[in-house]
Amino acid sequence: MLEPPPRHVSLSERLRAHLAIARLDHSIKNLFVLPGVIVPLSVSPALFTSKLLVTLLLAFISVTLVACSNYVINEVLDAPFDRLHPTKRNRPAALGLVNIPAAYAQWLLMMVAGVAIGLTISRMFALVALVLWIMGCLYNFPPIRTKDVPYLDVLTESINNPLRMLLGWYAVTSVLVPPVSLLIAYWMLGCYFMGLKRFSELSEIGDRSVAGAYRASFKRYTPESLLVSVLFYASTAMLFLGAFIIRYRIELILGFPLVAFTMAIYLKLAFKHDSAVQNPEKLYREPLLMASFAATALVMGLLLFIRMPRLEIFFTPTLPSTTPAVVEAAPISTPQHLPGTIARTLIKL
Repeated sequence: MLEPPPRHVSLSERLRAHLAIARLDHSIKNLFVLPGVIVPLSVSPALFTSKLLVTLLLAFISVTLVACSNYVINEVLDAPFDRLHPTKRNRPAALGLVNIPAAYAQWLLMMVAGVAIGLTISRMFALVALVLWIMGCLYNFPPIRTKDVPYLDVLTESINNPLRMLLGWYAVTSVLVPPVSLLIAYWMLGCYFMGLKRFSELSEIGDRSVAGAYRASFKRYTPESLLVSVLFYASTAMLFLGAFIIRYRIELILGFPLVAFTMAIYLKLAFKHDSAVQNPEKLYREPLLMASFAATALVMGLLLFIRMPRLEIFFTPTLPSTTPAVVEAAPISTPQHLPGTIARTLIKL
């Protein structure tokens, strides 16, 4: 792969390059932490204290540092491939503006600082922050480098969604256990967005050979296969979101049309030329999407704190239960020589 022509780089230019590869503008993605904050508060409002505000500020700083650490190594390791991309070739590392040894130090120091701050919150928070960083390593470093493997690239990149949710959760509480259904729904929703990003990128490049040289997974992806995978991710996300809603908060079903509408807008954007879907940090430029997203977040957030008993009655099961009825057994005498556990089991049977 072509190396950038050597040239003198001033100290100020170098510093700006190292700040740029941390991609602080991507910190908008840390909003994915918020559901992990709001859901436990909706279950136990007493968790909201003045101290929590300080904790959440520390949590935001911690998550940002760990995420930026992942962005730094991504930029460094992707530089040879970015030079083959029509727009990413202008990134600082691809242009040769980054000092590589200093970038590796930057990568490690940001991780250490992020996890250290996380330890002031809780051990579970720090552990999840470390897992978030490890997933960045698996995504970027050979020989694993999951970003080069079709479908695994989307799955491992999007696992950051439930990890961010867990970070928000453990910033609030270490007592309540997050629902698995919600975590899976959040993961698959992230896969939906990432799958459409891949689809938009591949469609934008057009030439399969050029796309494959830039991103190895594109050698096996096609626009059709990506759209099929997007349908799978969306269906799975909605299945588990529905499971969470029915099990925990039936009121959220009223906000589901907004969720579907936001996903539909995002799908349409993926077909646009030079779509913001390829650069999620630029999605704020899409007013309809932003309005729909804000309305969805507001409505779903409010519904978490509202109880509607009549709605629960409306969705009461009407079909007969398939669970076998429990038959009360007549008292029996328990042999004295049987262990207590076995005896109790026999009585229950």
